[in-house]
Amino acid sequence: MNILLAVDGSPYTKKMLAYLAAHDEMLGTTHSYTAITVQPPLPPRARAALGKETVDSYYAEEGEKVVSPVVKFMARHGVQLKTITKVGPAGETIAKVAESGKYDLVVMGTHGHGSLGKLVMGSVSTQVLANCTVPVLLVR
Repeated sequence: MNILLAVDGSPYTKKMLAYLAAHDEMLGTTHSYTAITVQPPLPPRARAALGKETVDSYYAEEGEKVVSPVVKFMARHGVQLKTITKVGPAGETIAKVAESGKYDLVVMGTHGHGSLGKLVMGSVSTQVLANCTVPVLLVR
């Protein structure tokens, strides 16, 4: 199975990784894994003031901060992990990568928002579910 792990460095990412480690059928060398992290875009004025090289470096550093612990965790479990760092709206970007990369499953952590919170701002997991035909496993 080709599995996409959506990670953001939050405690929910840690819970998702713990879930994978606790379920032998989910974590192992029989599957291929890719971790994706999506950075929110800097405002256009900030990007213009900083310059492309500085902005690209910033995105790369922020992405590395998120995926590095995940790569180490997976290596401890004998699993090689590919990584992807993207910039844009997280839910839509994760869904697009899942579709275009021909993944069999998206695994991501989530947490409960109240109904009002979802109504006002939505959540990344809700956006992924709305935009993706690939099965999604949400770990709470």
